[in-house]
Amino acid sequence: MMQHYVADLHVHSLLSPCAAVEMTPRNIIKHAVLAGIQIIAITDHNACDNVYAAVQAAANSGVTVIPGMELETKEEVHIIVLFDSIKKMEQWNAFIQPFRSGQMNDETRFGAQYVVDADDELVRVKPELLLTAMSIGVAAASREAAALGGVCIASHVDRPVYSLISQLGLIPADASLAAVEVSRRMKPEEAPVLLPAIGRLPVVTASDAHTIRDLLIGPRTVFCLEQPTLAEIAMALAGQGSRKFMA
Repeated sequence: MMQHYVADLHVHSLLSPCAAVEMTPRNIIKHAVLAGIQIIAITDHNACDNVYAAVQAAANSGVTVIPGMELETKEEVHIIVLFDSIKKMEQWNAFIQPFRSGQMNDETRFGAQYVVDADDELVRVKPELLLTAMSIGVAAASREAAALGGVCIASHVDRPVYSLISQLGLIPADASLAAVEVSRRMKPEEAPVLLPAIGRLPVVTASDAHTIRDLLIGPRTVFCLEQPTLAEIAMALAGQGSRKFMA
């Protein structure tokens, strides 16, 4: 039986140096429950170390955590990459390892990058700089993610920086994208008119939360699914069966 699920597919934890320290896995899940969010994707910049803790923290909460990452490609394009399991996420993480810059983080300039456990206890500080572009392009990265069973969504395409439209001005014909995301600055229904370059790709929205306040007030997408899984979300974006979404 189909049900409606409120989803936020773009949320940063305190692993992202630009996110607030309050963005711990337990705190994110706690506030997702309070906000009525039933599906959440943890999507830190170029890393997935806190996904494991978030999945554990969400146990028995009623919130489904989708393993994810916000990848920055060599064109400085941000794309959300989602997987249906931690195992697939780990395979993806291993794939992109050779494309990392090798730069070390400057905490005083960019902020610290905290890895925590499901109890929000500090495990380590990640030394590699996450706020930097990979040396792989958006088309190649999205195709590889799709080959691993992932779903790619172009992040905040209405923003003047770090978006597919701002950087390339078009959707690469050989990219494998399931949808585009618009930020809170634009209504999803306006996107096809204001951003004609997105063509017929489905348009979703998400909070891109870096603080708990972002999470609580940010936009979300409602999916009509049989189960709260990535496979069902992909079907909804593709308009398959009777799955659908309302951004």
